[in-house]
Amino acid sequence: MAHNAIMPKWGLTMKEGKITRWLKQEGESVAAGEALFEVETDKITNTVEAPASGVLFQIVVPAGNVAPVQAVVGVIAESGETPDRVAGGTVPTAAAPKEAKAASAPASAGGEFVPATPAARKLAKELGVDLGAVQGTGPGGRVTEKDVQDFKDSGPAINASPQAIEFARAHGIDLSEIPGTGPGGKVTKVDILRAMQPQAAPKPAGGAPAASAPAEAKVIPMEGIRRLIAENMKASLNNAAQLSVFVETDVTAMVALRDLFLARNKKNPDYRLSYNDIISYAVCRALKKHPLMNSTQTGDSIYLHEHVNLGVAVALDNGLIVPNVKNADTLGLDALAAAVRDVAGRARKGGLTMDEISGGTFTITNVSMLGMDGFTPILNPPETGILGVGRVVEKPGVFEGEICVRKYMTLSLTFDHRVADGAPAMTFLRYLADLLEQPVLMLA
Repeated sequence: MAHNAIMPKWGLTMKEGKITRWLKQEGESVAAGEALFEVETDKITNTVEAPASGVLFQIVVPAGNVAPVQAVVGVIAESGETPDRVAGGTVPTAAAPKEAKAASAPASAGGEFVPATPAARKLAKELGVDLGAVQGTGPGGRVTEKDVQDFKDSGPAINASPQAIEFARAHGIDLSEIPGTGPGGKVTKVDILRAMQPQAAPKPAGGAPAASAPAEAKVIPMEGIRRLIAENMKASLNNAAQLSVFVETDVTAMVALRDLFLARNKKNPDYRLSYNDIISYAVCRALKKHPLMNSTQTGDSIYLHEHVNLGVAVALDNGLIVPNVKNADTLGLDALAAAVRDVAGRARKGGLTMDEISGGTFTITNVSMLGMDGFTPILNPPETGILGVGRVVEKPGVFEGEICVRKYMTLSLTFDHRVADGAPAMTFLRYLADLLEQPVLMLA
């Protein structure tokens, strides 16, 4: 009996996913629970396991293509079995009417799922129109019957993505003059942007290079996690009254505490402890003393969380992600350090779950490894506060009435002024600084 591998739904807001890589090829054996393919969403990249054992009979959605959630992306058959091949983008249902099933079928030459009404699909098939080239005007961008007819009446069909067509219309660009680099020669938005850049000047006669030939600009599409970060940061600034405050902290004692722990565990090759680990532990202690900073605004209410779900910003090659450690305030220093290191490591490798990147209550973002002293972080909505951590620097300071070399660190706190006024936010930051200046206070 054949089994369908489907596009998973990770989180309430996920509507589609992009298959970045198939880990098995057609004809290869696969075991139930074995990693089958990788999926990239706007939030995470993760692997999907095979639903059954057998042979990968068909890859319905090739790597690099997008499919809606619950769509069939592959078929696993028993050895020697030859089931019917599945159309890409099909979403299986228990008893879906024929018309609804037709609406789920793909209709673009490139194999991409295109939302369209059943009547539009039927007309597109009759007229030989690629739905992927039609700009939808219906709800949610759905292609209507009128869109198909208008497209057919407007002239020869153009092999271009909907985003490219919309962009070309907005800028008055003739798509027929743009060479396409997408599947089947489809013109993409990146192709248009590339064509809009000034081209390098031709070489003069004799083969000598032009004196001032401008280099062709590289175009990086805003997609995937990069697009999500841009949207979230813009929404964060638009939807919160953000204010940042700073404090320079004498962390000589914190540095000595770390050195002491490292010295005591020097025979353990697996033992690790960073400044960020100690700061994370101190933040949890400070948030328990100042619960308003461990809150989120929901409608007309401010929700004070019982526990700290501590988010840690992790830089990736293509952006930034903030996994969080649930109930971080209940962990000791070593346990918290191990938990933070675990989620940060899996964030870089692409092994996080949706639960680990949602539900955070407070975030720490550390730029000390980049040599920065301080900065103004942007809130990670819907959290009330985010702590920025700078590097540790040695400089002269006054300690017990004498000038000597001390170690300092700049902490910055960005908070939502709608939830917390300046005084409670600053009191929290000052208390956190006190804990780092005198770590023994964390025992109180």
